Amino acid sequence: MKKLLIVEDELSIQALLHDFLKEAGYDVVLASDGVEALSQYEKQTFDLILLDVMLPKIDGFGVCEVIRQKSDVPIIMLTALDDEEHQIRGLDLQVDDYIAKPFSMPILIRKIAAVLRRSAKQEGDTQTLTYKELTLDLDGYKVYINHTGIDFTPREFEILRELLLHKGRILTRANLLGALWKYEFFGDERIIDTHIKNIRKKLGDADYIETIRGVGYRIDKEDEK
Repeated sequence: MKKLLIVEDELSIQALLHDFLKEAGYDVVLASDGVEALSQYEKQTFDLILLDVMLPKIDGFGVCEVIRQKSDVPIIMLTALDDEEHQIRGLDLQVDDYIAKPFSMPILIRKIAAVLRRSAKQEGDTQTLTYKELTLDLDGYKVYINHTGIDFTPREFEILRELLLHKGRILTRANLLGALWKYEFFGDERIIDTHIKNIRKKLGDADYIETIRGVGYRIDKEDEK
């Protein structure tokens, strides 16, 4: 059974999330403020964290920043702050998904399941995808540049994987959203641009992503020599 940490200070929403997620088959631990959230995180291992932004003591961004210094556990942010600035701040902290209040419980359940699927490690032999200096561990969701590990969020990893699997082909934002969000996407397609920006920053000199203005992104085929 997957264990979730739910960090929400509004007790009515907290109770609703608890009951709904328990019924969906998850083991649920609750926290009502940022300090309690970090305390629970230190004491237990979680498969996913559902994190409200507006929290007492330490806000959700602060909690996320502390956790990201130690772990790549999947984090979904819940917030009434649905403007682009706050979404970009969350993405810069490597949040795996971002849901604005009010939200649909069935959609939330599907988003949690999708994030968990992406972050789960597959059993068996490790499968890799290579391109020049880049190596992607497809089972472990890890990225290596010249054998040095680089921290990627599951969403960033999947975007890079899609581009490498379709070398030479232009992938539009809609292509990437359709491949990675296995359900109807209700947000702004520009979320892909933010992920690409973060990917490029992490790749540094190994950034082989080409922007096709007004269309999308691609990685060219390797030189045939």
